Amino acid sequence: MVYITEDMVRRRAEHNECEIFSLEEVSLHQQDIERIEHLDRWCRDLRILYLQNNLIPRIENLSRLKKLEYLNLALNNIEVIENLEGCESLQKLDLTVNFVGRLSSVEALKHNVHLTELFLVGNPCTEFEGYRQYVVASLPQLKWLDGTEISRSERIRASQGLEEAKRQVWEQEKEYLKRRAKDKEEAQRKEAGEEKGNKERKPGFDGCWYTDINNTVPLPGLEENKENQEVEENMENVELKMRSPDLDDEQREKAFWHTPCSFTPESRLEAHRHLEEKRKAKEKEKEKKPKAPRTLITADGRVMNVNEPKLDFSLTEDEENNSIVLDLAVYRHMDTSLIEVDVQPTYTRVSVKGKIFQMALPAEVKPDSSTAQRSQTTGHLVLTMPRAEGEIKVTKTVPRLPRARQTRRSSSPQDNERRHHVPQRLEVDPQLTAVDLANIVPRQSTKEGPLETSRKAPPSTTGHSSFSEGFLDDPDVPPLI
Repeated sequence: MVYITEDMVRRRAEHNECEIFSLEEVSLHQQDIERIEHLDRWCRDLRILYLQNNLIPRIENLSRLKKLEYLNLALNNIEVIENLEGCESLQKLDLTVNFVGRLSSVEALKHNVHLTELFLVGNPCTEFEGYRQYVVASLPQLKWLDGTEISRSERIRASQGLEEAKRQVWEQEKEYLKRRAKDKEEAQRKEAGEEKGNKERKPGFDGCWYTDINNTVPLPGLEENKENQEVEENMENVELKMRSPDLDDEQREKAFWHTPCSFTPESRLEAHRHLEEKRKAKEKEKEKKPKAPRTLITADGRVMNVNEPKLDFSLTEDEENNSIVLDLAVYRHMDTSLIEVDVQPTYTRVSVKGKIFQMALPAEVKPDSSTAQRSQTTGHLVLTMPRAEGEIKVTKTVPRLPRARQTRRSSSPQDNERRHHVPQRLEVDPQLTAVDLANIVPRQSTKEGPLETSRKAPPSTTGHSSFSEGFLDDPDVPPLI
């Protein structure tokens, strides 16, 4: 059961700076609330109260809201109109699609003299003969009923036939209350487990319809006659099929929704609990099976483009500054501390509240020279990444094939030219090849041992000695090599 808590009300009072004592409007719709409480003590100045689409079975704890002008209780489980006498300023009451079958309870609104609009569309009481005439005559302050304006002539006619309308309404109301009593008894038997054979039937299932589990299509064919043994046997077969262990979860789900039942507060609660159990089961499955981490970089080094936060972006190239600019449309009111930026030479990665945005860059950039700026007006994140001078390309290593297979596979003109190319020899003067390299340095004799150079300098071509003045040629000094 969901209760109205102070934290719940404060979270919906952001427009009032989370102050609830002076709150004039609050919306508590779609919260699965099952009881109205605390609002008449916490929010005395309420003028507008939204409580639609909940599981509220009764109108209560609203008598202290003297300033309340509009109350929306559509799509709830309310069966009786009551406890609104204290709402002196009430002008509009919306009870669309509830279970109000006691139409006579509408007379409790006579004390709300400012009430001008009332909505009862979708309630069982609207099917009563003389419904509109009875309501118009019972509430003379009304101006609009179910979205239709009440004219002066209609009010006069309703007042003239009020006694007859009352008699018809009361008779139909008695019949409705008898049916509701049976539905409640059946629902109580189901909850207490006192039904024959501990069968689990949906509220309001009276045997008029049964479900073919194999086809999961509602089929008519049985009339209400509990004394008939054939009817009971068919009902038992349907119940046994629904509880059969051979059915999988999908078939049980179809059987649950295709089994006809009357529209009552009990059936609505049962459907809500069924959906709640299904939701909890899915959450448990998610907890048991952790989500696999997203692949950001593949095994061969290829960078994946990822946009988990689903943000708009633009990637442009600034030719004047020789840089790449990434404009990421980050949420305007999000704190910058929740953003993490990582720039790499070939890609950039931005973490926005734990969600990854990654993009491969068209060219190499300089991470150390890159800048990240955020706009104070739009909240956009702008990354400016200067281009690198040279582009580093990753080349894949291809295994070398045997020579025979290479020549067989290569078919380009360059490969053919390389394959048929025959090395050519250079033409050299034959005299150069005839030089005796062994006699480059002369010997005095072939038997004298190591090579020796001539101790005497060759005659100078100019006629002068190559030695300087005062040079003494000592034969004992070995020559310089």
